[in-house]
Amino acid sequence: MKQVIPYTDITISRLIFAAMVLVMGFVLSKYIIRVFRRGIQKTKIPDLTVQFLTRFLSILLYVIIILIFLKSLNFDVDSYIVGVSAAIGIVLGLGLQDTFTNLTAGVCVAAIRPIDTGEIVTVNGQTGKVKSVGIMSTELLTLDNQLITIPNKLVWGSSIVNMTRMPTRRVSVDVGISYSSNLEKATEIALNLMKTHPLVLKEPEPAVVTTELANSSINLQLRAWAKTGEMGIVKNDLVAGIFDAYTKEGIEIPFPQMDINIKKMEPKEGGKHTTGQNITVQEERIVLEEGHNVEGLY
Repeated sequence: MKQVIPYTDITISRLIFAAMVLVMGFVLSKYIIRVFRRGIQKTKIPDLTVQFLTRFLSILLYVIIILIFLKSLNFDVDSYIVGVSAAIGIVLGLGLQDTFTNLTAGVCVAAIRPIDTGEIVTVNGQTGKVKSVGIMSTELLTLDNQLITIPNKLVWGSSIVNMTRMPTRRVSVDVGISYSSNLEKATEIALNLMKTHPLVLKEPEPAVVTTELANSSINLQLRAWAKTGEMGIVKNDLVAGIFDAYTKEGIEIPFPQMDINIKKMEPKEGGKHTTGQNITVQEERIVLEEGHNVEGLY
């Protein structure tokens, strides 16, 4: 005899069937997700996009399974969907627009790929290595190991500087020489330093540019190209190398200086100034390194 649960129209057999549907649905969904992940990993789609699409498919399958489960229990799924849609509309009106904005932005980031896992980027004024891009937010890991979480709407809505996407980048090193130094010789030394460095690329050729005639120095900029992953090594070597080379060749790297002229007024005779008395003016010249405090010199 068929047994019926009191006060409901859900029979034991229907409940068992619904439970089997639920279990089989979750097992099948895991299999589909696993096959899907393996399939797209064989393509050239980046890991970031694979993770995002897999997560999105998982959520979609789970929603479908739950709806089928409710349908097997003789629930009116159609009216339930309408009710959920109405509830979503109310929630949106109460201020969850940002959630769906972040979701949409996450889809755009995963599809267009302005950033990828492991790349070093500047997003919304924050710089770090991309740890992950989720449905709602993006995580950056700074060089000092701080984790920064940025909502996807800010990622998609701001300028993105990708520092490691290109295979090569230019290394720039600024240095100043004194006006008494030989500019041509200084340029030749800098060029030779870059051309003999094993990690500096031959093309584009290294260059030395005169950038400014400053108050205390002629400012030069060394420009060399290197592989993106070797930029830090090249820059460190060029900074140390140009200092050693200029020191060895007697080319001065000056300190910024400021000239102060102090005039002292003294009476020619006696200790007081009087009308018509001759005044002797003595001038002293003091050279200070720029940035020193001159208060109290008078």
